[in-house]
Amino acid sequence: MSNEVRVRFAPSPTGHLHIGGARSALFNYLFARAQGGKFIVRIEDTDQARNIQEATDKLLDSLKWLGLEWDESTDIGGPHGPYRSMERVDIYTSYINQLIEAGWAYYCYMTAEELEAEREAQLARGEMPKYSGRDRNLTKEDREAYEAKGLKPVVRFKVPTGETVVIDDVVRGHVSFDTDGIGDFVICRSDGVPTYNFAVVIDDHLMEISHVVRGEEHLSNAPRQALIYKAFGWEPPRFAHASLILNPDGQKMSKRDETIMQFVEQYRDYGYLPEALVNFLALLGWSPGGEEELFTMDELIEQFSLERVSKAPAIFDTNKLAWMNNQYVKDADLDRLTELALPHLQQAGLVSDSLNEDDYAWVKELVSLYQEQMHYAGEIVELSGLFFKDELAYDEEAKEVLGWDNVGPVLRHFREELLALEAFTPEAVKQATKATQKATGQKGKQLFMPIRVAVSGQTHGPELPRAIHLLGRDVVAARLEQAAAIAENA
Repeated sequence: MSNEVRVRFAPSPTGHLHIGGARSALFNYLFARAQGGKFIVRIEDTDQARNIQEATDKLLDSLKWLGLEWDESTDIGGPHGPYRSMERVDIYTSYINQLIEAGWAYYCYMTAEELEAEREAQLARGEMPKYSGRDRNLTKEDREAYEAKGLKPVVRFKVPTGETVVIDDVVRGHVSFDTDGIGDFVICRSDGVPTYNFAVVIDDHLMEISHVVRGEEHLSNAPRQALIYKAFGWEPPRFAHASLILNPDGQKMSKRDETIMQFVEQYRDYGYLPEALVNFLALLGWSPGGEEELFTMDELIEQFSLERVSKAPAIFDTNKLAWMNNQYVKDADLDRLTELALPHLQQAGLVSDSLNEDDYAWVKELVSLYQEQMHYAGEIVELSGLFFKDELAYDEEAKEVLGWDNVGPVLRHFREELLALEAFTPEAVKQATKATQKATGQKGKQLFMPIRVAVSGQTHGPELPRAIHLLGRDVVAARLEQAAAIAENA
């Protein structure tokens, strides 16, 4: 094995990139780039019930969206291919046969019913369930008798008894496992397809993987894989098991957990920026050492090391992610942000699917108006509701403002000033406001709050002159008339 750092991300092709998987991919990518090494994406597709190619494409698209670029994979090939498990079955079979011949593996003919009965009996005795080893020492005649009954065997790895497997983990230090608690595990199913724990060892060895960086949930697989490395006489890679990611309530995530969006494409579809999600994921279980929280990809690569990956669980704080994404939204190119926000306005039926140049410019200005506030692009629909209402509804706070003294005269004069403007621009609106102040003697909150409530129905909102300009003269005039009438009848 060379001294080059070679790491891999090896997901199952579900089509959905889970945020836990995305973090593992990111840690591998950052480590590879920090060390001048290679990042490999390998597809573990031993579950043939899935639409493999479509799911693989979607998964790779999510990785690309995050900005992770790989050096070898199913799409670009490489010197250690193929990079899809089911295209490597012949390779696995040859190594399974080697283990059988060397006495490290054997055929097992126990049926699912027999295994379940064995498991229930162990539980009834208060024992931890594991395979009993019934078929460990079958003779050739025993095997022939089982096969004559039409039974198809699995292949099990013969786990040595009374030994300790020690994993030298970069994150967790030395972790020990008693082999007597493992049991002889299956390395090849009865259909000839290898199991994950076997295939991953063969692939990692042949692809010269130097470090296996993955989540803590895989730690229980490490001793089985270490035993397979030992059986072949191969040096295992360095393991690094990052902490679990917990949901905002501090509980382990499950696929039924509705407290959090769990897949990368959900954040993409909501209008999060990939660089913000990358920044956030990097800080889930890794510490840069200082107080800084906002990093570019290049800065993350420069600072990343496995030694600073934590073994303490990381909380997926959705409020922190929203804050962080807002920091990136504030600095985002307006054209880019508009392209992210526009589909949400269209899907909500607020904006036409086909926009002319003027319509697009209006949407762009709308997005600009809320750029400082938006936590993600999809939030534009909720934030900009006042621009798409035929008639405003006033909450209690707004109604209270309309009951102030002199509100009617302020709104009516402001309306006349707007109707008299030659150019309806934000700057002209400011001048109309100043003229209203001079004519009515109202200033500060007594001037601006009634105008804001009248045109938006809210006591808080975006920059007022720009909002009035975007609403348009006719809409604003009608809203001022409506609010003035309410104020005068209060």
